[in-house]
Amino acid sequence: MIYLDFAATYPMTPAALDAYARAAALPGNPASVHAAGQQAREWLEEGRARVAAALGVDPRTLTANSGGTEGDNHVLFGVAQAWEEARGRPGHLVTTRTEHSAVLAPARALASRGWDVTFLDPDRAGHYSLEALRGALRDDTALVSIHHANNEIGSVQDTAALVAVAHERGVPYHTDAVQAPGVLPVDLGGWGVTFATFSAHKWGGPRGVGFLYVRRGAELPPVILGGGQEGGLRPGTGNTAGIYAAGAALSEAEEAREATFVHLRTLQAALMAAVRDLPGLSFNHPQGGSPKVVSLTLAGADGEALLMNLDLLGVSASAGSACAAGTMQPSHVLTALGLSEAEARASLRFSFGAATTLEEVTQAAQALRQAAEWSRGG
Repeated sequence: MIYLDFAATYPMTPAALDAYARAAALPGNPASVHAAGQQAREWLEEGRARVAAALGVDPRTLTANSGGTEGDNHVLFGVAQAWEEARGRPGHLVTTRTEHSAVLAPARALASRGWDVTFLDPDRAGHYSLEALRGALRDDTALVSIHHANNEIGSVQDTAALVAVAHERGVPYHTDAVQAPGVLPVDLGGWGVTFATFSAHKWGGPRGVGFLYVRRGAELPPVILGGGQEGGLRPGTGNTAGIYAAGAALSEAEEAREATFVHLRTLQAALMAAVRDLPGLSFNHPQGGSPKVVSLTLAGADGEALLMNLDLLGVSASAGSACAAGTMQPSHVLTALGLSEAEARASLRFSFGAATTLEEVTQAAQALRQAAEWSRGG
């Protein structure tokens, strides 16, 4: 199998698997005061510290959770809860049409209970202008939530500039930065964001582990209640093995990040060059965006048939976000860019990791040619 779906899940690296196995063998609950519990606690905090070092932040600003979806929901619902408790009424949220469903779904849920939500429109490359954000801000804007790197097309926002616009009006800023670590530089302090969300399975760590960054001094209430773990912000028994393995994977990924970026850019260019002459082909990812993604449309082809044919040929790719797989709906990201529903349904996403080889990309390009011929009835 040639696996080219790293934007959905980056398979656990050998270092992460080894770290996970060793930490999972510890018997104690990290909240227990006995020696076994304290050993588990030490390993958990070591994992958090390694993630924090890779992201350039204080470990105390990172809350461990189950991943990006939980983090995104926590920020949107937590900010809304604090706003409503302080003011006694719903407020205003600014987000975008190309967010992950983990942001769009809670945004729509807030709209259903009286919040006013502004969805910014992207340009054709998936970027958002400072002027559009500035024009959307109001006196009752409680939060701006704009992703850093898009999961489907790889567009990268100028997060620091967008944050500066939000802060002109004193509005907190959240970014879903799930797709950045290990590939793109992450500078939470330089960006100035109030909140940021991450998932370990995007950098070769375990699934079901993530981190929520909350800037020192920012207020965010818990949205689930229980014990006092994670400073009371996210109660529940600490996932020692998952957090420890996440730290091992991100340390390794960050150390190799610059070399990985060059490698992925080479793979991206090679795949594009190998399939560029396919009839009806166009690319959706912007030039200069994340190197891990190639998003393409084959006009007149059926995307679902393409995926099945590729799978039969031993290539794993996707039609877009894994969280939307099986819905039979066209990608909301691609339609927001101006593609028709038919064009969006004829689209595929290939995504690479550090372990992807040039030979695999070459073979995948050949498989795409065959899959396209089959899906068009050839």
